[in-house]
Amino acid sequence: MVTNSYSKWGVRLGTLALWAVAGASVVFWGLRLSAPPAEASGPAVAPAPVALDAQALARLLGALPSVPGAAPVAPVASLASRFTLLGVLSGRSSGGGAALIAVDGKPAKPFRVGTAVDEGLVLQALGPRQAQLGAQMGGPATVLLDIPLKK
Repeated sequence: MVTNSYSKWGVRLGTLALWAVAGASVVFWGLRLSAPPAEASGPAVAPAPVALDAQALARLLGALPSVPGAAPVAPVASLASRFTLLGVLSGRSSGGGAALIAVDGKPAKPFRVGTAVDEGLVLQALGPRQAQLGAQMGGPATVLLDIPLKK
């Protein structure tokens, strides 16, 4: 004869505990899913636009105060800002060569040393990454152009 070492009541109580946990879980999730949302939000309302003070913004950015009755002054571009040096082919021993220069944002053109780049400006000399522009050959350089560094 075989005797059981476990009690029938232990199995019954364990089964009851498991069913109680399962029932409590069903009740919890049923109440959680059927409850209304905690925050019932209405349609989003955009805030009123802010009126900007153009004169205050201009002063903040460094504009000079305007004089009443005076004509507005157009900004003057510096001479060097009109030219962009894109490439240099310099003759090291001959002193000659050519530079690829864009004038006023137009497509770049090649210019030899000694030729006119713009009205009153001649390509005077070339370096490894720069070009000198001036009024005449042999005169003082008016504009020094450097090839921009790649980022």
